Amino acid sequence: MPILPIDTGRYGSPEMRRIFDEENRLQKMLDVEAALAWAHSQVGNIPKEDAQKIVEKASTKYVKLSRVKEIENEIRHDIMALVRALAEACGASGEYVHLGATSSDMLDTATALQLKEAVYLIEERLNELESVLLARAEKHKMSIMMGRSHGQHALPTTFGFKVAVWTREVSRHIQRLRDCKGRLLAGKMSGAVGTQAGLGPEALKIQELVMERLGISAADISTQIVQRDRYAELTCVLAILASTLDNIASEIRELQRPEIAEAFEAFEQKKQVGSSTMPHKRNPMISERICGLAKLLRSLVTPALENVPTWHERDLTQSSCERFVIPEECILIDYMLILMIRVLKGLEVDEERMRKNMEITQGRMMSEAVMLALAKKGLGRQKAHELTRELAIKSHNEQRAFKDVIAENSTVKKLLRPEEIEKVMDPRNYLGTAPRQIELVIEKTRQERKARGLSD
Repeated sequence: MPILPIDTGRYGSPEMRRIFDEENRLQKMLDVEAALAWAHSQVGNIPKEDAQKIVEKASTKYVKLSRVKEIENEIRHDIMALVRALAEACGASGEYVHLGATSSDMLDTATALQLKEAVYLIEERLNELESVLLARAEKHKMSIMMGRSHGQHALPTTFGFKVAVWTREVSRHIQRLRDCKGRLLAGKMSGAVGTQAGLGPEALKIQELVMERLGISAADISTQIVQRDRYAELTCVLAILASTLDNIASEIRELQRPEIAEAFEAFEQKKQVGSSTMPHKRNPMISERICGLAKLLRSLVTPALENVPTWHERDLTQSSCERFVIPEECILIDYMLILMIRVLKGLEVDEERMRKNMEITQGRMMSEAVMLALAKKGLGRQKAHELTRELAIKSHNEQRAFKDVIAENSTVKKLLRPEEIEKVMDPRNYLGTAPRQIELVIEKTRQERKARGLSD
């Protein structure tokens, strides 16, 4: 009976869940057994016809999950249950199944095969997210809005600038994942304690042939298990990525607050329900779900790091833990990426509300521009800062437009003409290099995508 939201299908894509389901896991281990038998035959350790029989029968078509579980219930060993079930299917050739190998050769190499599929899918999602962000950054390059620091109005910026920052963060995650992939996707065929003694004099060649057939690299050296720094690195990379998605989703949640109301998740007005009791509500539920799942994904970092230490050449302390961590982190991050793409594609941006929100502080957001204009006129930076600060406080206390307050100040009158005040108070004139920075981000990201073989 399904219990967890991943099991029920509430969370996770069908593609990613399939990679980690029991049937696919079994098939991956059968693939490793088949590759091992084939490699043995290539170096003359077993007859080629027997190896071919094992290769043919190493399929869930012949080795049923139910049979493997039945044997495991009797002998209390999952891999030996697999070996016996495959041997049964192979008849006389079954005596060569699992020759010279140890359980972890199957488990760890099968995990590498699963992760190969999972990382490919995650990278595809990241590429799509990057593309969506690029389009948004370009579209909103000049969508002027209030920049905020400490939650307070700071200086003018553009929504495109905000999105461009997210874009490069995602681009870095793509690079991190690609860098990690080379270290992650490694299998092994090293036998007990890693010495390959049971595989015979051609052991290194056997390992090489197995990994070539499976399309992954061989660990340079390993004990009875592949060292867990590889998996821990992936978990850390995915946790950082989850935090970026959390950051983007949190910003959207803030911008959707009625007091701000500058950006909104898409809402299907004909059917979607915002609240079971408050019909007026339009909640940022998808973004909130992303933030919630990010907490869970980050929590997987600690067990992943604690899996790195092991007693001597191996123990089983990491085994039970990884049965949760590895599928969970991949399924959740894939799902979070799907959600984030959906949110950003459907995001509604209210540019008029952005402009109105800039008026809340009555022009005081332009205090830095005024200060610098006065400094350039010879007042000096420190005196200009103090004068502008005093005028900003006066504007606030009297609830008067900042422009009117500075225009009537005697010192300002001496240094700035009315038309200069008008110019310095226009937020469109104080975007700095923001538009150009966005253009550079778009250009650089597109070049990187082209280098990765992507067309857009």
